[in-house]
Amino acid sequence: MDIKEGADAGVEAMALSRFRRICVFCGSSKGKKTSYQDAASVLGEELVARKIDLVYGGGSVGLMGLVSQTVYRGGRHVLGVIPKALMSREITGETIGEVRAVKDMHQRKAEMARQSDAFIALPGGYGTLEELFEVITWAQLGIHEKPVGLLNVDGYYNDLLYFIDKAVDEGFIEPTGRNIIVLAPTPKELLDKLEEYSPRHKGVMPKMNWEMEQKVCCCKNHEIQGHPEDGEATGGSEFVAD
Repeated sequence: MDIKEGADAGVEAMALSRFRRICVFCGSSKGKKTSYQDAASVLGEELVARKIDLVYGGGSVGLMGLVSQTVYRGGRHVLGVIPKALMSREITGETIGEVRAVKDMHQRKAEMARQSDAFIALPGGYGTLEELFEVITWAQLGIHEKPVGLLNVDGYYNDLLYFIDKAVDEGFIEPTGRNIIVLAPTPKELLDKLEEYSPRHKGVMPKMNWEMEQKVCCCKNHEIQGHPEDGEATGGSEFVAD
């Protein structure tokens, strides 16, 4: 199915989503293929059609800019979470939606995860992969049960998926852990699969136990560190699952 056709079908359906906000990981570059750019824009259109808000890494360039601008122009809320040190480099031109400044990369990922009901990775580089694998690892450990989707545009992630399957074959990833990744070639197909997702893996640590321990940890950190500056996210780098 063509990506554009998938978007048109999604707009017509206007299905009510189980998600309020989805976090999108993607490159601050546009990539060499126009199909990557098309996918970012169509994903934004699908989110708007399903009345889903966007959480992302806060840039206004590359694929990050395309998806955020599409969602914002469609009338949905956009939350960009970005470390203060990267603001001058990543945010150029018009700022899109709400920008939440945080102290560092660790706090950025924790805040993005806390604000989101699901995750989607578009094509990207080291940063996208690092963010993707962290939320996959959190799911494997039982920290959250939120769906994790991989938008495999034009087979961009085929080699990565081959590596993951190799890790399963060699005994480093449990076969059930492979099912954490929800895979599709178009935004509509991926969102449809995410809507139907239910965990089939067994977390190392029960979600409720993790939440209780993290809440205690956050309270202790708050007492030690005092109140943060206005406008900064709280709680250090810990992520408490919703």
